[in-house]
Amino acid sequence: MGPTCSSPGAVWCSKLSPDTSRAASGSADFTAKIWDTYSGEPLHSFPHNHIVRSVALSPNASHLLTGGQEKKVRMFDLRRPDAEPDLLTEGSAISHEGTVKSVVWVGEHTGVTAGEDGIIKWWDLRSRTVSTSLTFPGPITSMELSPQTNRLVVTSGKTVSFIPALPNGNQTHSLTLPYAPSSASIHPILQDRFVTGSMSDEWVRVHDLSGEERDVLKGHHGPVHCVEFSPDGEMFASGSEDGTIRLWQTTPGKTYGLWQGNQTNGG
Repeated sequence: MGPTCSSPGAVWCSKLSPDTSRAASGSADFTAKIWDTYSGEPLHSFPHNHIVRSVALSPNASHLLTGGQEKKVRMFDLRRPDAEPDLLTEGSAISHEGTVKSVVWVGEHTGVTAGEDGIIKWWDLRSRTVSTSLTFPGPITSMELSPQTNRLVVTSGKTVSFIPALPNGNQTHSLTLPYAPSSASIHPILQDRFVTGSMSDEWVRVHDLSGEERDVLKGHHGPVHCVEFSPDGEMFASGSEDGTIRLWQTTPGKTYGLWQGNQTNGG
């Protein structure tokens, strides 16, 4: 077992830097923290006025984006951790009209934020201004960046949308499911399927890109808050209200990592 990074409040999100030497976390103790992943020690702690729901590190780990219950998006310069953060707004005191559900960093100079107000905003982080936005008919429940496919995977109501990470004229691919997903993740290599969790039951589902259900995986004992494929697409993880994280093989029975032969998938 590696180093443990301990936070006094429930941790809502965590992200690794590209070189894995640093981790960022946002938590219910109203802070965002930067950690040394080798020692498990906190390097910086940034106070907020409410729960931090999402964090994102820049590609060179020099800056941190945060968002959460305050409806504000902040950008911290990790080279000057004692300096006041930049606040990303459009002339008002807040960044979104609802809780900021997700922040992601795309390329060198773009931050993307999603809120319960149903709006996704692309920010030019050099000028701290919005370059474009996209409005959904209802609150956004999750948004994750798929770096391998260069797409954002967004859930809102019963819809899953696959959106170019940087607006480039390519069309958004959206599907309506018979249930409301809490989170979704696309296969990073094959790009022919995606997995979802849901707050309405305890199952993890696999769909193809037409929306057809391929598989239903049972093992959790509470609603499934989040799902994500591994970078190589060989497995995916699901996190549940039952307090567990389960790992599922994309190809059950394949020898891979800790799986040797016909072990129970998700066990």
